[in-house]
Amino acid sequence: MQIPILFQDPRVVVLDKPAGMKVHPGPGGGPSVEDCFPALSRRRDGPWLAHRLDADTAGCLVVALRRAALHAAQAAFAEGRVEKTYWAVVRGNPAADSGTVDAALRKHTDRQGWRMVPDPAGQPARTDWQVMGRAEGMAWLELRPRTGRTHQIRAHAAVLACPLLGDPVYGAGGGPLHLLARAIRLPLDPPIAATAPVPAHMREALRACGWHGE
Repeated sequence: MQIPILFQDPRVVVLDKPAGMKVHPGPGGGPSVEDCFPALSRRRDGPWLAHRLDADTAGCLVVALRRAALHAAQAAFAEGRVEKTYWAVVRGNPAADSGTVDAALRKHTDRQGWRMVPDPAGQPARTDWQVMGRAEGMAWLELRPRTGRTHQIRAHAAVLACPLLGDPVYGAGGGPLHLLARAIRLPLDPPIAATAPVPAHMREALRACGWHGE
C-alpha cells in the first residue's frame, strides 16, 4: 500500500491520507496508515503519528521519523502553535461571510453511539471560519481550528446549522464526508509545511461553489 507523500525530510513525513482510511488498525480490519510505516523508515523505533485525523477525513497527516521530532511536534500541537487549515463543503449557507465558533465540547453517548455536543462544562473549543464560495443549498468553507478537540470541525459546523456534506453523525449523511485537512504548518526548526490536493469526491461540490482548481 502506498500513500502519497506531501513533504519529507529526515525528521518528518506529511502524508496525504485518503478519505475512509483509519490511522490505526482496528477490530473491523481493513487498511490503516500504520500499515505503511515499514516503508517510511527502517529504524528500530518509530515512525509515530504526531496527531490524528478521523477515518473519513482526507489530507495532511504528520508522521514523525525521529523521537525528537515527535516530541517537538506534539508540543507544538499541545500549545496550539500548529497552523491547520481545513476545507469543507457544508449543507446550507451561513448568514455571515466569516466568524468564529467558540463552543466547548463534551462527548455524549446514547443508543445511537457517541458524538461531541456543545456544553459549557466541556473542553474549550474554538474554530475560525470563512466562506470561500456558495451554491444553492451548500457552501465551501475554510476553517482554522484553534484547538484540537475530537470531531471539532464537524461539531462546530453543526453549531452553525450547516453540517458537513456527507456527515452521518452531525448531518444527514448520504455520501462521503466532504472534509479535507488542506494545509498544515509546524513551527519547527526549520519549519514544516504541506498542502494536500482536493480529493476526487469533493471536486464536484467545490466546483459548484466556485472552486477553479485542478
